Amino acid sequence: MSDTVQASPDAAAQNTLVPVTVLTGFLGAGKTTLLNHILTAQHGRKYAVVVNEFGELGVDNDLVVDADEEVFEMNNGCICCTVRGDLIRILGNLMKRRAKFDGIIVETTGLADPAPVAQTFFVDEDVRGKTRLDAVVTVVDAYNVIQTLDESPEAVNQIAFADVIILNKTDLVDDVALATIESRIRSINAVARIHRAQRGDVPLSDVLDQGGFDLQRALEHAPHFLEDTSHSHEADVTSLSYEVEEPLDAAKFQAWIGAVLQEQGADILRAKGILNYAGEDQRFAFQAVHMMADGGFIGPWKEGEPRVSRLVFIGRNLNRPQLRRGFESCRAK
Repeated sequence: MSDTVQASPDAAAQNTLVPVTVLTGFLGAGKTTLLNHILTAQHGRKYAVVVNEFGELGVDNDLVVDADEEVFEMNNGCICCTVRGDLIRILGNLMKRRAKFDGIIVETTGLADPAPVAQTFFVDEDVRGKTRLDAVVTVVDAYNVIQTLDESPEAVNQIAFADVIILNKTDLVDDVALATIESRIRSINAVARIHRAQRGDVPLSDVLDQGGFDLQRALEHAPHFLEDTSHSHEADVTSLSYEVEEPLDAAKFQAWIGAVLQEQGADILRAKGILNYAGEDQRFAFQAVHMMADGGFIGPWKEGEPRVSRLVFIGRNLNRPQLRRGFESCRAK
């Protein structure tokens, strides 16, 4: 993590970057079913697909329907630990055939931690210059999720990293159970958008073209997540959120967040926010994965929109008062 948050391309340049959707979820949640739904739907777009499977012999590639999309399988290890280099190489090769597809979908193994996958879009300059992480989409098995969360930290991480959660197999549980499940998910990740589904059948507008982290859209789906209320700590991953109404000093924020990520990055799974920098008419979008941070201006504030800086942390062992004091100390004097 560098001492400053480097600005990524502006809003106009962002539109030229290839959107990448990372599709994750625990074993048996229904990722491949959702992927097949995306590939066979009538959306008029073409996607290059990177399928990863843990083990020497891969079968996921055989389960993906015969579509026009290009499928690349990496079966020499889990994408989250041994083959990040392979992912960078494949993305680079794909960009040589940029005209053949509109977007890229990366399906991870059910045991993968999404963090290193997301970090790929921070650490490699060529990848950053040609692609953008559109969203991390996590498929959740409604029937087994409570037990899975109790037993598997990987499943907790997958929910914590999600921008979008597809709560699948909802036909197998009743409404009371669904409410309990969604409450448990919200205790881990208060900002992700949750969509209920059966057999992965969801509108593609719920999965694709999410535009990266969109705090306003998150607020529409979970309007209370920014309120300073007590959060459940039954899972060791929680969401903390903060608002500052006064403009921020960009240098102060960059210095503070750099120090926070350097010291606590191992426990911060994701951090993201929309910031109002003093002297700037554009919104600054910030996000981080563990110790790696990125950010850039994403266009002007909307007319009548309150220029409030909002910041979200999702992670373990987070000190709410300390983070609040630090964020508030970044106000411009």
